[in-house]
Amino acid sequence: MTVAEPPLPTHSPVPPLAARARAVGGSPVRDILAVTARPEVINFAGGLPAPELFDAKGIAAAYEAVLAEAPARALQYSTTEGEPALRDALAARTTARGLPTGPDDLLVTTGSQQALSLLATALLEPGDTVLVENPCYLAALQAFGFAGARIVAVPGDEHGVDPRALEELVARERPKLLYTVPTFQNPTGRTLPAGRRAAVAAVAARRGLWIVEDDPYGELRYDGERLPWIAAHPGAEDRTVLLGSFSKVMAPGLRLGWLRAPGELRRACAVAKQAADLHTPTVNQLATARYLADNDLDAHVARVAGVYRERRDAMLSGLAGALPAGSVWNRPEGGMFLWARLPEPYDTTALLPQVVRQNVAYVPGAPFYAGTPDRTTLRLCFVTQTPTEIEEGLRRLGEGISPTRSARSAD
Repeated sequence: MTVAEPPLPTHSPVPPLAARARAVGGSPVRDILAVTARPEVINFAGGLPAPELFDAKGIAAAYEAVLAEAPARALQYSTTEGEPALRDALAARTTARGLPTGPDDLLVTTGSQQALSLLATALLEPGDTVLVENPCYLAALQAFGFAGARIVAVPGDEHGVDPRALEELVARERPKLLYTVPTFQNPTGRTLPAGRRAAVAAVAARRGLWIVEDDPYGELRYDGERLPWIAAHPGAEDRTVLLGSFSKVMAPGLRLGWLRAPGELRRACAVAKQAADLHTPTVNQLATARYLADNDLDAHVARVAGVYRERRDAMLSGLAGALPAGSVWNRPEGGMFLWARLPEPYDTTALLPQVVRQNVAYVPGAPFYAGTPDRTTLRLCFVTQTPTEIEEGLRRLGEGISPTRSARSAD
């Protein structure tokens, strides 16, 4: 007697996912961008630089020169640490901004987001505590979550973290590191004042705290004077990792970032990078180094900042007419984002679908919180649209938030 074989499955089952993959969700910002990709949507949700301001001709010329003069090198594997020409240029720019830096202090990364991932791999064991701002850059929460970290928010106010609260948390929680975006923070646009930077550096020195200082927006200043990095303050020099990026000052498609860190940690990050992607694309590195040699990046950034300043001012001038009475918002001195808080009982997550029906979008504030979220908050990006588009987008935002306005517009 023969026994019939069970039928073969038509599809193989997916292997069980790792616990970290099950525990960490996707990015709500990316999810919103997928929903609002239609051209008729005025999108205040994404952190997208204005594409019409990219120096496409200058970047194209840099690629053409590199591919014409050194094609074998540009198209070949490179060292994990990064191309020497690019690290030389980055070291010179960092030194000129007040933080003495040599090429060997730097590791080139595939966007500064990779730098966060490498640091999480090199530093964090499951269960380690990481301190963050409240609210915090969303992709940092993802990176630390994937590493299995326990994420604790540091109390603060509209200016950023409270150094006294930070010191109390460090004493109690014994964290592995503090992650901060002190200049034009994502999502709030706020800037940590000079006195608090010095105080945070002092806490790091007294308590042995490591700081990851992320600075993707610092060059996009519209008002006020530039503040020194926390990394440049006494007591923080040997225990701060500084992250930077070309995404906001040149183009995000280059996927070029870097980290500046003490030798042992930098080498650990380089080993982690070898396992991740071997090295950042050679041609992108060499073309960027060539661009920096042939062009005045500071002048380009100044032109971009001038346009972004007008767009920030356009959004600020229209918010009072778009948001409900009792709403409050900040006036960022630079960067890309503005943070608003609606009065109770508004819930910006619940409001979003009816706002999107008006062909405009924002990011609800709730996902940016490591602890209990403030559901009345929202983030608006003001750099991608023109002042005219911003005016129309705010009109639509008002229609979407206010049921009375929406009813009138439907009649």
